[in-house]
Amino acid sequence: MRPSGMLAPVVAAASLFLFSTPASAFYLPGVAPTDYEQNDPVPLLVNRLTPAMDPGDLQLKSVLSYDYYHPAFHFCRPQNGPEKQPESLGSILFGDRIFNSPFDLRMLKNESCKMLCTQNFEPRAAKFVNRRIRHDYAINWLIDGLPAARVKYDETTNTQFYSVGFELGTIELDKNPYLSNHYDIIVEYHETRAGKFRVVGVVVQPSSKKTALDMSGAVKTCDVPDKLMLSGDTNTVVVFTYSVFWTPSATPWATRWDKYLHVYDPRIHWFSLINSSIIVIFLTAMVAMILLRALHKDINRYNQLDLNEDVQEDSGWKLIHGDVFRTPKFPLALSVFIGSGAQLFVMVGFTIFFALLGFLSPSSRGSLATVVIVLYTLFGFIGGYVSSRLYKSYGGQNWKANVALTPLVVPGFVFGTFVFLNFFLIASESSGAVPVGTMIALIVIWFVISVPLSAAGSYLGFKAPAVDPPLRTNVIPRQIPDQPLYLRLPISLLLAGILPFGAIFVELYFILNSIWFHKVYYMFGFLFVCYAIMIITCATVTVLMVYFLLCAENYHWQWRSVFTSGACSVFVFLNAMLYWISKLQLSSFVGGVLYFGYSLLIAILVFVLTGTIGFTASFFFVRKIYASIKID
Repeated sequence: MRPSGMLAPVVAAASLFLFSTPASAFYLPGVAPTDYEQNDPVPLLVNRLTPAMDPGDLQLKSVLSYDYYHPAFHFCRPQNGPEKQPESLGSILFGDRIFNSPFDLRMLKNESCKMLCTQNFEPRAAKFVNRRIRHDYAINWLIDGLPAARVKYDETTNTQFYSVGFELGTIELDKNPYLSNHYDIIVEYHETRAGKFRVVGVVVQPSSKKTALDMSGAVKTCDVPDKLMLSGDTNTVVVFTYSVFWTPSATPWATRWDKYLHVYDPRIHWFSLINSSIIVIFLTAMVAMILLRALHKDINRYNQLDLNEDVQEDSGWKLIHGDVFRTPKFPLALSVFIGSGAQLFVMVGFTIFFALLGFLSPSSRGSLATVVIVLYTLFGFIGGYVSSRLYKSYGGQNWKANVALTPLVVPGFVFGTFVFLNFFLIASESSGAVPVGTMIALIVIWFVISVPLSAAGSYLGFKAPAVDPPLRTNVIPRQIPDQPLYLRLPISLLLAGILPFGAIFVELYFILNSIWFHKVYYMFGFLFVCYAIMIITCATVTVLMVYFLLCAENYHWQWRSVFTSGACSVFVFLNAMLYWISKLQLSSFVGGVLYFGYSLLIAILVFVLTGTIGFTASFFFVRKIYASIKID
């Protein structure tokens, strides 16, 4: 059983508490198995067409997806027209467009060369479809919640697995595109008890056949050697046919997704974890050495001196004790930034944790994105509290601006970028274009739930006592001496940003693959460990750089800690550009804009997240060391 859904944790806990008995079991709504009897109809639902990787050069040629019933494809429609199926918020945002279909599948009833419909492709539609075939587009179907797939073989692990989707057409040796108009649908079923069957696997083998009709309008035969090519000059008549084969399987319903969730090379993930762990151990050892040796030695030496003795001849971080807690520049912007980062940090942690426990299984389409939106909305309370508490501690007086900007700046930027890119999707007639109604729903959710929660958190934050510094701040700021070369901003960011990125870059590669190649991402165990390693790495490297900064008598550590840890986002964006060069072959301007825009948006969110981690670690580090010395 794979629990999922937006309220899965609450439902699971309540069900276990209220209804559990020594022999009881339950399924969460939306993931309960469906039992079929012989000859029962098994619905076949259709989803969008998505670009896939070219098996020849291993590159993606487009990032746009299209509705299955886009007029240019001329796919056969149900008699009463397509009916849109209910979808979750996350499923809509990620471009899923699920409809019913005219396919007639009956449990255990084999069909051979059954005619679906006849369509007439005009030259303009033929050119559109041929272009999509050359871009390796894949068709996506769903049968009993399982995606139709192709069987592939992994030479590394010597195993077979199911790859979601199947090709719209093929490019043969003559370099011409051929449309797949015949589908061999192989449905695997498992018998649970006498006369009750469950679907546990779906494989589709498409083929291109120049099928002809007899005088009565029926299909003569599907066993024809000639392939079908759409003409760009004249109309082309296409006959769509399909066959259905039901095969028994020993796979139980609870594990039917296992064949779809394939790890191409598990050694890469383990190597990444070992490599990241070594980085963390190395950094932790360095920071521990500084804290336990150099810093501890400094504190003891300073505290043993006579307080009346002139110690200004000494150098180091102790000399700036009267300036280190000085209010930084732009305290309002800093507090809003850290509040938004705290909200994002908690949301990401909870999402990965729930996914790790199995609450966000791929059987519930869009559940991951839905939970991300819901949790980020609910954790607006945390963002408001952290922002207002920090702003009050820095002596901020413009509390109304703080309350207003905290729930609006980062979400507003994300939403504005999303809307801007959505216009390109609409202009391209892509299924990824989010409907206006969904946009309005997001705005309503934000202003009805998140903004009030953020305001409530801000109210409690301003009511709470300010976090007073352990030392007094001098009236006149101290002059900052010339900084060594390695503490110059560009160099320090380069040195500090590469280490957190090195802890996550392998898992980031698989995440990018799942996003752009429309694959199912499920390796949340690795992701959870990588997230923890990234947190530790960001914290330790920022503390280290802040310590060096203080030793150089530079007390502007607040914003520096944000940029030091947030420099990881620069490498994330550069990695996305390298991924574009190595894995993508985008020929359209719209595809380039979408990839660049979404990559930049991801990098900015990483900057907010990692910058908050670095600032928080530095905040507690600085307070700890300066609270340990005696100052007259």
